[in-house]
Amino acid sequence: MSNTKYSEDHEWISVEGDVATIGITNHAQEQLGDVVFVELPD
Repeated sequence: MSNTKYSEDHEWISVEGDVATIGITNHAQEQLGDVVFVELPD
């Protein structure tokens, strides 16, 4: 079962079992253009 949650900043996380996938919405992609750097917490 997939469980997707969205932030107010147009980011999302989808959890399926013990795997999580993160991303940004289409709106955020259109507003940001090219994403060249991503910093994730340890």
